[in-house]
Amino acid sequence: MKLYNFFRSGTSHRLRIALNLKGIEYEYVPVDLRTEAHLGAAFKTVNPQALVPALVEGEMTLIQSPAIIEWLEERYPTPALLPADPNARAQVRALAAIVGCDIHPINNRRILEYLKKTLGCDEAAVQTWCQTWIQAGFDALETLLAADKQRGAFCFGTTPTLADVYLVPQIESARRFKLDLSPYPSILAVDRACGELEAFRRAAPAVQPDAQ
Repeated sequence: MKLYNFFRSGTSHRLRIALNLKGIEYEYVPVDLRTEAHLGAAFKTVNPQALVPALVEGEMTLIQSPAIIEWLEERYPTPALLPADPNARAQVRALAAIVGCDIHPINNRRILEYLKKTLGCDEAAVQTWCQTWIQAGFDALETLLAADKQRGAFCFGTTPTLADVYLVPQIESARRFKLDLSPYPSILAVDRACGELEAFRRAAPAVQPDAQ
């Protein structure tokens, strides 16, 4: 497999975590968003949407991290990132969707570039924008995690799930945008638990080959 990704991309980060948890080896292919390499003709032949990540296996190219992670779960079901019980699966998917549908899409790079270049927002305004929407999502996540008295060290149960795969990169982003995380003890506890696992440590942005 070839993984086209960018070290600081939250969607790339979550896919690296999923691949590592599944024990799947891949070739790391950096796409430098800082130089807008993703907008060039070469990468658009991989993903016409010009977004990372993209996962290539043989003649097949997969795009959109939610679809890729679902494919991994179906193709490589062990270890599972979703519980067996349908109700529990819905709960985990909802936790992941708070990040994947409500926080990340309005804080990703192309949105922030539009705020700066088209709307003329300065860095302080962009940071406030990001903090606002991360905080809104984290407020809900913290409430849900704290209310689940049966969960272990992770977002659900005693092993990492899809929810942790989504949450940890968003915590990384929250720190980058200087959001005060002290109101979120449950989220921070999950982050610490995940940080003890090699799969999460190997996926961290700072240790990727294109991190500078």
